[in-house]
Amino acid sequence: MCGIVGYIGTEQAAPILLEGLTRLEYRGYDSAGMAVFDPQAGLQVVKASGRLQALRDMTDNGAKVVGTSGVGHTRWATHGIPNDINSHPQVSPSGRIAVVHNGIIENYTKLKEFLKEQGMPFTSDTDTEVIAHLLEYYYEGDLLEAVGKLLRRIEGAYALGIVCADAPDQLIAVRKDSPLILGYGNGFQMMASDVTAVIPYTREVCYLNDGEVAVLTRDSMKVYDSLLRPVEKTTAHVDWEISAAEKGGYEHFMFKEIMEQPKAIRDTISPRIRDGKVVLDDLTITKEQLENLDKLYIIACGSSYHVGVAAKYILERLVRIPVEVTLASEFRYSSPLVTDRTMALVISQSGETIDTLAAMREARRLGARLLSIVNVVGSTIARESDDVIYTWAGPEIAVATTKAYSTQLAVMYLIALHFAELLGRVTEEEYARLVAELQSLPAKAEEILKHTKEIQYYASIYFNHDSIFFIGRNIDYAVGLEGSLKLKEISYIHSEAYAAGELKHGTISLIEDGTLVVALASWNELFEKLMSNVKEVKARGADVIGVATEAHKAQLEELVDSALTIPDIDPMFLPSLEVIPLQLLAYYVALMRGCDIDKPRNLAKSVTVE
Repeated sequence: MCGIVGYIGTEQAAPILLEGLTRLEYRGYDSAGMAVFDPQAGLQVVKASGRLQALRDMTDNGAKVVGTSGVGHTRWATHGIPNDINSHPQVSPSGRIAVVHNGIIENYTKLKEFLKEQGMPFTSDTDTEVIAHLLEYYYEGDLLEAVGKLLRRIEGAYALGIVCADAPDQLIAVRKDSPLILGYGNGFQMMASDVTAVIPYTREVCYLNDGEVAVLTRDSMKVYDSLLRPVEKTTAHVDWEISAAEKGGYEHFMFKEIMEQPKAIRDTISPRIRDGKVVLDDLTITKEQLENLDKLYIIACGSSYHVGVAAKYILERLVRIPVEVTLASEFRYSSPLVTDRTMALVISQSGETIDTLAAMREARRLGARLLSIVNVVGSTIARESDDVIYTWAGPEIAVATTKAYSTQLAVMYLIALHFAELLGRVTEEEYARLVAELQSLPAKAEEILKHTKEIQYYASIYFNHDSIFFIGRNIDYAVGLEGSLKLKEISYIHSEAYAAGELKHGTISLIEDGTLVVALASWNELFEKLMSNVKEVKARGADVIGVATEAHKAQLEELVDSALTIPDIDPMFLPSLEVIPLQLLAYYVALMRGCDIDKPRNLAKSVTVE
């Protein structure tokens, strides 16, 4: 959500800022802008609503904006409608200070009234303009000192990039509850919301912690805490290739990432299975600590929450510990029953999701042990957890997650097997069989991806529906939640997932002639019950796409209008296979409806505001 890039060096800054912002487009935005210091003209600010291409056109791909230091931004509107005035950067009344900002300043109304009383005029509806004005109010020749005073006044979540015409040889970066990384170069320095923006220029990065302030010059990077005391930072080396964040010949990132899932699953599980055993080197929890647990909370948002819904069935089946799955945005407000015998299992692709981070901190305050599943090494959630398991999915660019969901599931399988063995809740024979089944997942996922043409054909039949329902039981229901979300995210079709047993409790009243129902029936024990539900909706005029395992292929084809099958596998691992045809269905439906698949409207990749 929103994107920041900053550069100071010897090269022309604007083209570098535009390239960085291009690599952050996946985060979601509705306007873009940049501020660059020109020794002749002073601080130049250019911005435009709409896609980044508008900014490129205005500046001739940055060639018209002269200067070797500056900040750029892609904005996702929170305060004020998307337009040129509300776009970032926001500038101070004198035009000397420009600010780009991710997050929300919660006390901006009070601050705005104070600044108006000082005679400062406002032109935008943004909370960010308050930051620029307050910096000018405090500025007395030392920009860092002004930033220190600013931080004592503002409340909320923020990542800031600041440039000042009076201090053209430095940029300032500030972070609290919104991600910001620093990139170390030879003769240049960078800041960005995500490592993808700096990777073409440097692989040496560090992650700012909450409350930290960085001063970037061409030859140095100095970091301070909130009291402006120096802080020593440790750099990390980014070892994935730039090509991992590029389309590689695919039309869309989403399709590329769907096709990458077998490899991503393999990369997640293979190094953690040795000699037929699940080995989680990064997990420090002991058998005695596990035995002391009386509850496991799974805390997540969006697709990660759907991973948690599926994982509840798996963990309770294997580990025999009560599991409660809760939306991170609701956790803090539900008076959660957390004690020192609770484990909070926190899931986040970015490791920076603001609701998840806040919920995790509340769980810790109440005494829970924290285990996180994240993709981004060094992210805030990872750093603040007692234990962390990385998914190793690589960069995921499309807003609608696919391989991040699949690798989170894979980690859940590893955790369930590890806990079950540690507690003696599974026999040696059953454990060995499940580990072997888990190792077969990548090959079986590859088998499904050989049938994309079949799914594309079904999409061509059903893409013009206005409302679609997903039904399933047990783990099929959990997968239906994710399938429904994928469809609505990128095709804008109204879609809902329901537990099939709830049809008669109200949902069936929505079924009429031509309604499309996607019936998930891969849980073999419940196949017959689900087929009874299929008969119910067909009797009321529904068209049905059915999904089941090969074991029930013949029966499925007799009862549904369009049948999709997945390889047979232990029910515990069904979500990883069953979700793939649903992802493809959503992709092809959106493609045929002419939607912007990688950047769906109103959505952002990383949600860093509440």
